[in-house]
Formats: sequence, structure tokens, C-alpha cells
Amino acid sequence: MFKQGVEPDSITIITALQLGANARQVGMVKQTHAFSLRSRMLLVNREPTLGNALIDAYARCEKMEYALKIFESLSGRTNIVTCNSLISGYVNSEFSIDQEVNEAKMMSSINENVDRLSSLPEEVVSDILSLMPTKFAVRTSILSKRWRYSWTLIHNLDFDDIHPVYGLDCFSKFVDRVLDLCETSEVKLFRLFFLEIWVQRSSVSRWINEAVRLNVSELDIQVKLLELPISLFTCKTLTKLRLKCDVCDMDIWNCPSPVNLPCLKTLDIVVSREPSGSAFKLIRGCPVLESLSLLVMWRNDEEEYNFSIPTLKRLKLTTWKCVSVINKVVLNVPNLEYLFVDGVLCSLFVMEDLSSLVEATVSYFEVRFSDMLVELLNGISGAKSISWSSSTTDVPSDSPLPKFPNLKHLEYKGGSFRSGWPLIPQILETSSELEHLCIEELDESCWIEPRSVPTCMLTNLKTMELAKCKGKKCDIQFMEFMLGNAEVLKTVTITCERLRLEEEMRFCAQLLKLPRASRYCEIHFVGNWSHSAIT
Repeated sequence: MFKQGVEPDSITIITALQLGANARQVGMVKQTHAFSLRSRMLLVNREPTLGNALIDAYARCEKMEYALKIFESLSGRTNIVTCNSLISGYVNSEFSIDQEVNEAKMMSSINENVDRLSSLPEEVVSDILSLMPTKFAVRTSILSKRWRYSWTLIHNLDFDDIHPVYGLDCFSKFVDRVLDLCETSEVKLFRLFFLEIWVQRSSVSRWINEAVRLNVSELDIQVKLLELPISLFTCKTLTKLRLKCDVCDMDIWNCPSPVNLPCLKTLDIVVSREPSGSAFKLIRGCPVLESLSLLVMWRNDEEEYNFSIPTLKRLKLTTWKCVSVINKVVLNVPNLEYLFVDGVLCSLFVMEDLSSLVEATVSYFEVRFSDMLVELLNGISGAKSISWSSSTTDVPSDSPLPKFPNLKHLEYKGGSFRSGWPLIPQILETSSELEHLCIEELDESCWIEPRSVPTCMLTNLKTMELAKCKGKKCDIQFMEFMLGNAEVLKTVTITCERLRLEEEMRFCAQLLKLPRASRYCEIHFVGNWSHSAIT
């Protein structure tokens, strides 16, 4: 198919999975699974048909750990077929038996009409039912008397409006009834995910309070209207909390003082405005916090945002909109390993302690002052991996980039005229240890060859990717310089888009003619019409 330029579709993938499952060839199933990920079929399809086929294939190959991972990755896209595939796999796996020793037992079970699913241990049934939306788990009560109350022992309570229960009043009564009958002593996950229906604040607050009573570990609340109960702010079992509300107001953050969440390690919250008077009160009450995601929808204050959190390892900070005022963001996070900042850059970053930083992502669609970007880059210059994406920013010509002494992996995307091709030589010159470079979707300005070859190209640069390439003159000039001077380069991947067949062939031929400083370098060309390796 590839040689003829024909791309497999989801039907092709499903057929290949069935072939691998029938032959009990888990290697074939894994290869097909890998292709579905590379081609993004599994991620793009909203219906879980392909995911269901993967679960079934892994289950038939008796690889339930893989089937379970696929099921968990389909969160929000499961249907009754998905659940049945997983349950059937667990049953077959639980009762998969040695041909010589247990064949007689299986025949005996069939002859006596034994319900193999019902004979599973209670804890196994509870684990299976906990993997599906709670509405589906409750429906199993109609299977038999044995199953009537099995769902009451589930440790995940997952309510959403993707698989609706008819009528808001009916839905509220359903959630109330489930919480009333739930017999588990510890809820691992309590999830409310309502994108369409407007559940009353009082109901949401009551349900969260019940989850706290049931010693909840993970709380995931994404609703239209939100009111937080007082009990939430002193929950001693909570380890992970996500709060997102479409209609935000300051009242939801009227929490008691002090807040005490002694076990909370992951916090993901959205605030409408002025987080200094709301979210930071909650953050300060989390003494072992390791991962923090803060989205500020509208920033209109000048107060300093001070992140002084010694235990923090991951930080994601997004500002969606802001007025003209500038504030400071102070980072005193000695154990921070990953930093992600995006949205609108309207704050001056002050890095007091970022000594453990390994990876940073900078992705802005608006930068109020270009000097702010330079200061931010200075602050993250010690990272080993940086992803830098900006569609509107110019780096001032009188403000050179900082040195990146530890940088080994760099992804650079977008940029305006001065931040496009002309910035690449400066990036290479300031990153002497760079091993991997990925450039994506740059403008069509001219490539300006540097006066000397950057150090990284002589000693360290081994892999390079040019993504969303348009086959322009600047692309050829850039590739000519890189291939002709990168002495240890091993792999180059070029991805093209919006090119006609003859344009792809012409571009590929031009690349083939370019001299290479490294005799071990291989070029992989990926286009709309062809996939090839130029050796």
C-alpha cells in the first residue's frame, strides 16, 4: 500500500488487528497499534471503534495490561462495546487455563451452566466495574441477584453528560441515590464532567461533600456552576484535585483560613481573575504539592504572584487575557523539573531558584513587551530541553539570546520575520551541547548563513527535524548549510505539507543532490504523496 502511495484507514487497521488476534500474534497487534498512534488515527477518531478493536485484540492475546491501558486512554469516548470488550477479556484471562490440567474443569463449568463472570472474586468485579462510567456500572444490577449490589463496592464514581440520564431532575436523583448506596470505604476517583447540563451549585457542593466523607483520593470537577463545601478545604485523604467552572466568580474561593490539604500532590485549577486573593490561599495550604496547573482567565491586578513551593516539580501557568498592567511572577521552586507557560505574556518573570529545571515549554500567542520574552528565556537557560513556540514575537536585535549551556533538545515553532529563519543561527551558536533540533512552520524570510559553523554542529548535533516544510528556497538553503556542516548528524526527518506530487518529487531530488559532511546521515522524507528514506 505504501509503495503505491495508498494510506491505510481505520478499516485497514481494524482488519490487521483481527488478523493478529486470530493468530495470537501480539507482535503484529503491537505493530498495528504503533502505526495507529503515529498516524494519529487512535487520537483523532471521536468514536471508540478503533480503541475497541485494540482492546479486543490485546485481550485475545491475553495481554490484559495493554487492554486496560487502551481502555483508560479512551476516557470520555467509551461505549457499551468498549466495556463489554474489557469485561470479556478479563473473564477469558481469568479462566485461561493450561490445556492438560484444566480443560476438564472448563468443560465441567460449561456442562453445569456455571456463570463464569459471576464466579469472579468480588474485588475483581469491583475493579472491572470501576473502570467504566458509573451509569454503566449501575446497569449491571439487572444481570442477576448476584450482581444487584455489586456496583455499590466500586471505588471510582464517574458521572458525565456524555451518556445522558434523561432529565436534570432524574440525573440529580440518580447521583444522590448512588452516593447514598455506595458502600466502599475509600473512593479513589470522584469525577463530575458536565459540559452541557446546568447542575445547581448546591447539588455539586453536596456531592463533593459526600465524596470527602467517602475518603476521596482524586477529585475531578468540571461543571457549569460550582460551589465548594467547607469540608473540601480540610480533606486529609485528597491527593489530586482539578476544578474547572464555566461561570466563575470569587464566591467559590471563600475558603476558611487556614486551608489544610496535607496529602494533596496535584492541583489543577481555573480562576476567573485575581488569583492572588483566591487560588494562592488554596496553594499555600498544600504542603506537599508536586504538580500545579493554574489558568487565569482574566488578569487585571498588579499584585506579585509568588510561587515559593519547595516541593513543586511541575508548574503550568496560563494567562488567557489581561489588561495593560504588568506584574511580577516570582519562582522560588528549587525542585521544579518542568515549567510550562503560555497564553498572553504580560508578566515579568523573576527566577529566584530554578536550579533543578530539566524541561521548559514557552508557548505564547501574544507578548506585550518583547523584553519580557528575553528575560523569561534567561530564566530557563539552564534547562536540558526547551520547546519554544510564538506566533507574534520579535526578539529585539539589541537583546541577544542567552547561552544555553545544558540544552540538548530544542523545538522551535513559528515566529514573525525577525524571529523566524534569522534567529536559527543565533540559537545554534548559543547551544553548544545541542543534540536534537526540531524546526516547525517558520515564515518565508531568507536564510542567512552564519559566518562560522556553530560548535554543536561539529560535535553533538545528531538528529534534526524540519516539520511542515513548504519546499521553498529558504528550506533548501537551510538544509544545504546543515547537511554540509553537521559532522556527526545521523538522522534528518523532513515533513512536507500542501505540496503537489511533482513539487514533492522535485524537492526530494534537490535534497538528494546536497553534499553531506556526515557519511552516516540518513534523510527521511515524509510527504502527502510519498514516504521515503534518502540514504
